Amino acid sequence: MFGKKDNIYIAGHNGMVGSAICRRLKKEGFKNLVMKSKQELDLRNQQHVMEFMNHKKPDAVIMAAALVGGILANDKYPYQFLRENLVIQDNLIHSAHQNNVKKLIFLGSSCIYPKYAEQPMREDSLLTGELEPTNQWYAIAKISGVKMCEALRKQYGREYVSLMPTNLYGESDNFDLETSHVLPAMIRKFHDAKEAGHKPVKLWGTGKPRREFLYVDDVADAVLFALVNNLPDNLYNVGAGKDISILELAEKIQRIVGHNGTLTWDHNKPDGTPRKLMDVSKMTEQGWKYSTGLTEGIKKTYKWFLKNRNKIREVKYN
Repeated sequence: MFGKKDNIYIAGHNGMVGSAICRRLKKEGFKNLVMKSKQELDLRNQQHVMEFMNHKKPDAVIMAAALVGGILANDKYPYQFLRENLVIQDNLIHSAHQNNVKKLIFLGSSCIYPKYAEQPMREDSLLTGELEPTNQWYAIAKISGVKMCEALRKQYGREYVSLMPTNLYGESDNFDLETSHVLPAMIRKFHDAKEAGHKPVKLWGTGKPRREFLYVDDVADAVLFALVNNLPDNLYNVGAGKDISILELAEKIQRIVGHNGTLTWDHNKPDGTPRKLMDVSKMTEQGWKYSTGLTEGIKKTYKWFLKNRNKIREVKYN
């Protein structure tokens, strides 16, 4: 059980997930949150990470730092998605182990599961089939992180837990059309089309795939839950346990944004995995459940987008 005065290092605190975790922990009364920007600490530098961990000696580490992006970014920058995530994970997990960090929470993604995994996807479907080709690079890195935490738990008894969220969205999301995920990309496309006189919007694929979405504040709540409770297993899915077709999602976002133009689909572009729905029964049995409905979450996200339109985060890769 962690106390409000324990030192908790949040890697990636400026990102969408990390900033939500910071807000949640502060709201709960945690006083000693350790945060370092990319400029202050390059997580790809093993020596600097080890020196930082040796100096700060955190009681817990929350790993929300990662190079992330949608289908286009994953397919265009496979080397960066594989290498940078592997390096960041290795540096943080190993230095935490070396410094006897009591608890580590590793955040991954539902893309670790096979492309044609039985739906809804259970934790035991990991490594039972081929990955979705367009994001396999990111998935392989995240699988490695899960297995590192599992190995340390098995060999050294570390209380290191991996949480696999479904598709996340919300405040401080990435709205860059080249590198963002599907939901924020749709918000941006429909908004820009509305501002341009309700021009037509064309989206990738057929609209048939089904996806599950979780508001970012809910995954922050799951992290808090994992922090203050002793979870008996090493891997847990975190999601809503319900999905929606991409077509239905697009129409919902179109209504919320207020775009009155036509919506068409580019069938020459990839759909990705046919369906990605998480079985969240393991986490539910432990006592955690999401609270933000999809319509409510999209409205909150669009409201934040409008308020921060001139300073929204856009991500580019080298």
